[in-house]
Amino acid sequence: MPPMKSDTSNIVIKNRRVSHDYEFIEKLIAGIKLSGTEIKSIRAGKATLTDSFCAFRNGELFVTGMHISEYYWGNLNNHDPLGERKLLLTRKELRRWERKVNETGLTIIVTKVFINERGLAKAEIALAKGKKQYDKRDSLKKRDHEREMDHHTKERSR
Repeated sequence: MPPMKSDTSNIVIKNRRVSHDYEFIEKLIAGIKLSGTEIKSIRAGKATLTDSFCAFRNGELFVTGMHISEYYWGNLNNHDPLGERKLLLTRKELRRWERKVNETGLTIIVTKVFINERGLAKAEIALAKGKKQYDKRDSLKKRDHEREMDHHTKERSR
């Protein structure tokens, strides 16, 4: 009988602030190249994406600023918590996104990191455009207005 695998497919680490600061244009799911202690820390939910961003180097895409806490039992083999991590995408996707970033001045950000059903760490990345201050205010007004409308329709239905 094969050993039972612990259920880690419900681990999702989100970057909540990016939806406020950026307007998403396109999203992709990418694999992340990790060491053993890094994947164990992610499975324990010990990672943050607050100041993370993606950058191209030699035709490859890397995540910078993603904090993965050191693994408690990792001893000397532990990883650098803020080290760069390579994202795994096809060459075609890499070339297309690199062209868009260079031509239009867009940025690539990590919106969430999760463990898929096969137990592999994946990152949802987005091609994004930064919002101006007035865009953020408009987004907040729109969201508040929609909440107010929902509240009124629920009260009428009672």
